[in-house]
Parts: sequence; structure tokens; C-alpha cells
Amino acid sequence: MKRIGQDVAEKLDYTPGVFTVERHIRGKWVCSHCETLVQAPVEPHIIDKGLPTPGLLAQVLVAKYLEHQPLYRQEAIYERAGLLISRSTLAGWVGQCGVQLQPLVDALTAELLHHGVLHADETPVAMLKPGLGKTHRAYIWSYCTTSYSAAQAVVFDFAESRAGQHVRDFLGLRDGRGWKGRLVTDDYSGYKACFELGVVEAGCMAHARRKFHELWANHGSRVGEQALKSRPRSS
Repeated sequence: MKRIGQDVAEKLDYTPGVFTVERHIRGKWVCSHCETLVQAPVEPHIIDKGLPTPGLLAQVLVAKYLEHQPLYRQEAIYERAGLLISRSTLAGWVGQCGVQLQPLVDALTAELLHHGVLHADETPVAMLKPGLGKTHRAYIWSYCTTSYSAAQAVVFDFAESRAGQHVRDFLGLRDGRGWKGRLVTDDYSGYKACFELGVVEAGCMAHARRKFHELWANHGSRVGEQALKSRPRSS
């Protein structure tokens, strides 16, 4: 038979949940004269003497916070892949990763506070609080640079309440010191105290536009309609 050509077909495949084991072998050497023992030091790990690699820890964090998979679901997924990792173990990994990532959060916060214009907002989240027998309403406060800034930075700050003191603590506003600039917010009263401490209030155009839209949609207001035509859709 003489080959005259070939047909090539490509198909896409995916192997989910494949665990592998990394072996780190450190040889031991001893001097035959002085009996001094020499061995390469242990490489630094995110979790000291921990089992997971950085890749596995990244997978757990991305699945939890980006793909919204709670740890009990991840526990079941890993068990189907052939390795049972209890949710208590996964929770410990997440907590220790948070501690290790704190210097990065601090550096990002310091960079954020060098900018003269920031956006701020808050959103409620359910938090389990021991002793209550039910979930407690906590808040995630978000702070970010503007879309025109070269540094596209966002910092999330968790707090157990919606008190405006959390904003002032983040901006370091006390005794006439702290961040000075323009803060873009909605009209929530918790931000008002900041504007008495040297911060310039910048109202959100999207929230202002919403009120004109309600006038037009609910009451057929011509003023609202004209305002909608003259104002941009985003802040």
C-alpha cells in the first residue's frame, strides 16, 4: 500500500477532578571526616507542613469565591474524584490562605488610598453567627478606583454591620487625618460623616438617573423623560 494522504480530526476532551501527588526528595549528605550533616532546606509553603500545593489551594479559593461553590459541595466533588477532603479541612485551608494573603490586601489598600477619586458601595451578605440560631446580616464594603485610573484596584472589606464607622476606619478618617479626595457613593446616610471630615462628596449619576426614571415610568413625568434624554446611562 502506498500512502497518498491523511484525514485529521480533532476532538475536545476534559478530565475533571484529577489529583496528582508531588514528591519532594531532599537528599542527606554527611562528611566522612567531621560527620557534618548537610541537607537542602525545605521550600517555603503557604501552609507550613501542609499537604496541599499552591495549585490545589488556588482551586479551592477560586471555586468558593468565584464559582460560588460552598465547601460542602467541593467536599462531594473531591470525593467523587477519589479523595475525600472534609469541609473542616477545606475551611482550615481557606482561613490560612486568608492570613497569608493579608499582606497583599494591605499593599492593595495602600495603593488604593493614593488615588484622589474612589468609588464606595456596600452589599448585605448572610453570616453564620454562633449563638443566634440563625444567620446574621453582615456587609461587604467595596472600594475601587475609577474606570479612568491606570490601576484598576478593588478592595473588599467585611464588616458585621452597615455603620458608617466602617468607612471612616477604612479611609483612616480621625482627628482631621486620613484619606482626602472625592468619594463617589449613593445617597446612603452612612457616608455623610466622611464629608464632614475633609472628604468631598461626589454623587452617583446612575442613582440620580434612577429617580428620574421612576418619575417617568410611574407617573409619565415629562420632566423625568427630558432628564433621561439629557443624562448619560452610567456615572
